[in-house]
Amino acid sequence: MVQFDREIRLPTGAELPNSDDTPVDNENQNFIPNLLLFLLKFYWNQRNDWFFGVDMAIYHTTGVSPLVPVVPDGFLSLGVERFKGDALRVSYVVWEENNIPPIFALEIVSQTYGGEYDKKMDIYAKLGVLYYVVYNPYYWRRDQHQPFEVYRLVNGEYEQQIGEPFWMPEVGLGIGRGRYNDGGSQLEVLYWFDERGNRYLTAEELLARYRERFGELPE
Repeated sequence: MVQFDREIRLPTGAELPNSDDTPVDNENQNFIPNLLLFLLKFYWNQRNDWFFGVDMAIYHTTGVSPLVPVVPDGFLSLGVERFKGDALRVSYVVWEENNIPPIFALEIVSQTYGGEYDKKMDIYAKLGVLYYVVYNPYYWRRDQHQPFEVYRLVNGEYEQQIGEPFWMPEVGLGIGRGRYNDGGSQLEVLYWFDERGNRYLTAEELLARYRERFGELPE
C-alpha cells in the first residue's frame, strides 16, 4: 500500500478538478451506469445512505497522489449521505466521506483499452472496493476475458466470482445482464437483481404491467 504523509493538507473537493476531461467513446459507458443509477433512485428513494456516481472522479490517498483520481464508469458507496447538504457532488473525495470507499465499481470496456483488467483493478484493490464488475460485450475475445465478470476483494486481491446474476450480500443487490427495450430495439444492458434473481423493473415496465392488469391510470 502506498504510504501517505498525513501531515500534508489534503485539498477540499471544491479545490479539486471534477473531471479528467476524457470523453466516453461508446454509448454503453454513459447509458448503462445511468440506468443503474435511476433504478436505485426509484427503488431506494426512501434511503439516504447511499451514493451512485457516473463517470465521476474518486479522489483517494491509496494511489500515487491524492491529486490523481480514478474515474470509474459507475460506482456505489454505502453509509454516506445521499446529498451533501443542498448541493450535488462534483467529485467523490474519500477523505470528505468519512474515508468510506465505494463498495462497488463498474468499468465498461471500450475500443481503446483502458487497463480494466490490470491497472484499474490494482487501483480499486488498494482503494478497498469490495466488488468490481467489468462489462465487455464487444471486445472480450480481444482481451481474452468473458463479456461479464464479477470480482470480489479477498485478502487484498480480486478473485473472480461465478454466477449470473451475481448476488452481493454486503451491497444488498445482485448484478447481471438483461434486455432493454428502446424504441423497438432490444439492447443488452446491466440491471440490478434481488436475492432471488428477479430483475429490478424500470418505472416504464412497472407502468406497462399496471396498465395490462388494471387499464389506464385514473386522472
